[in-house]
Amino acid sequence: MTRRTSGEGAAAPHLRADAARNRAQVLAAARQAFRELGTAAPLDEIARRAGVNIATLYRRFPDRQALIRQVVIDGYTLVLEAAQTSADASTTDSVENFLMAMVRQRNMLVLPFIGGPVVDDEEVSALQREINATLEKLLDAACGDGTIRCDVTGLDLITSAALACRPLPHIPEAGAAALATRHVRVFLDGLQSSVTRELPPPPAREEIAVHLRQEAA
Repeated sequence: MTRRTSGEGAAAPHLRADAARNRAQVLAAARQAFRELGTAAPLDEIARRAGVNIATLYRRFPDRQALIRQVVIDGYTLVLEAAQTSADASTTDSVENFLMAMVRQRNMLVLPFIGGPVVDDEEVSALQREINATLEKLLDAACGDGTIRCDVTGLDLITSAALACRPLPHIPEAGAAALATRHVRVFLDGLQSSVTRELPPPPAREEIAVHLRQEAA
C-alpha cells in the first residue's frame, strides 16, 4: 500500500517552498479556528491566523469545502497511520498504543473528531474503509491473545477516541491531555476480556455512513 503524507498539510511536490509553507500555515490555522469556532469560522480569520492574505488562502483552497476536505483527509491519514503502526507491532498493548496516539495527536484531529459538515468524497471514504479494516485486524489479534473482549469493534475505538479527544472549552492544554488520558484508560479497563457484561449490538459502519449522507443531503 502506498503511504500518504500527512502532518502539517502535505503539499504537492511541485509547490515552491514559500507556497508549501503558506499552505501548511493555512491548514494549521484552520484546525485551530475550527476547534475554537467550529467549521463556520470566517475564512478571513483563518487567513489572519495563518499570516497570509485572503487571496493566498483562496489560491490554495478555492472555497470552504476544499479547506474542510483537506483538514479531514489529513486527520484520517494520521488515524490510519497510527492504526497501521499499532496493528503491525502486534503487541499486547496495541489497542492502548492506538488510542494514546490519538490523544497525543488530538490537535491534528480536529476534523473529523469534532464533527462538522459531512465530506462525501471518495478519498475520504477510502480512508475510512482502510482505517476500519486495519482496526479490525488489530482487534482480531487482541481478541485472539485474550487482551480484550471479542465483541469490540473498530467503530467502538474510533468513537471512544473521538469522545476522549474532543476539545473542552477553557481547559489548559496540560489539563486537557490529562483528562483525555484518564478517559482512555477508563475505556481500556472496560475492554478487558475478563469483563462479561454483554454489549448491545453495534451499528454497522455502512449504516452510519448512509445516515450521514442523508443528513448532508
